[in-house]
Amino acid sequence: MPAVSSRGRGRRTISEINMVPFIDVMLVLLIIFMVTAPLITPSMIAVPSVGKAKVPKQPPNALFIQIRKDETVDIKQKGSTGATPSTTGRVAADVVRMDPAVRGKGEEAVPVVISADKSINYETVVKVMGALQEAGVSRVGLSVQSGK
Repeated sequence: MPAVSSRGRGRRTISEINMVPFIDVMLVLLIIFMVTAPLITPSMIAVPSVGKAKVPKQPPNALFIQIRKDETVDIKQKGSTGATPSTTGRVAADVVRMDPAVRGKGEEAVPVVISADKSINYETVVKVMGALQEAGVSRVGLSVQSGK
């Protein structure tokens, strides 16, 4: 029921909002946030650097995919002298055509190693990896250059 004021000749209702409870709630929330903000530590992830990682020997029968700056792709088999040109759209089909054993299971599958130019978009590499996965390639790795 609204408050009633009796000044003078009649009764009038006061149509103002009482701000005191609103201010009290806001001050309590402000104090809670001020106390808890220093306690929250930002989450940090520890990304391993290449210098610390144990770099295993490359398998003898691997297929190598090289993605260049202009997004052209070369596919090479270890030990062969020439590279097969391809594009990011058809790289999975070309890899399976070159060596059907890439679709194997576990350790018997031929590994595919992707190396990309430093300036290429990460999205391009992920598209190639996704296309390989959709084609049934089970062992995909990324080639890195160790910083010495």
